[in-house]
Amino acid sequence: MNDSAHSGAERAGNADRGAREDQAGRHRPILFFDGVCGLCNRFIDLMLRADSQDRFRYAPLQGETARRLLGVNDEAGDRKASDLSVGGARNGEPQSFVFLENDRRFEQSSAVLHALGRLGGLWRLIAVLYVFPRPLRDSIYRFVARNRYRWFGKSDECRLPTPEERERFLP
Repeated sequence: MNDSAHSGAERAGNADRGAREDQAGRHRPILFFDGVCGLCNRFIDLMLRADSQDRFRYAPLQGETARRLLGVNDEAGDRKASDLSVGGARNGEPQSFVFLENDRRFEQSSAVLHALGRLGGLWRLIAVLYVFPRPLRDSIYRFVARNRYRWFGKSDECRLPTPEERERFLP
């Protein structure tokens, strides 16, 4: 490997580590989202505006980070080991968000509620929705997830972060 290729690979590795860790070396939570989903991208826009303390990193389920950390094994989001994908969560249900925090994975409604609750401040009030049983919350989540492309649209390509957002996104 030549020096420029080596330094490029090294920079990419350091950027990935730096994007996941804060100054104290702790891992930052990652919100994985369906990068081509209109609803998902609107939610990410909301999170970016509300995450004024730069607590999170964001990564499309179609990206390299999802393949590496969640076991998604191809561009379509098919999976093997993790039983998770863009098109189907466990038991073939639609998946649009996964929240990964300290190696704990939250899916479906819990992913959305956990991410919002971690914003702090008034966002913590979202925790009141935990009074509803998870099967009920997840059935509503799955209903919306199954219809999200029809209701909110679907892009041909994943969302591209603006230059200001770029450091907050993982590949």
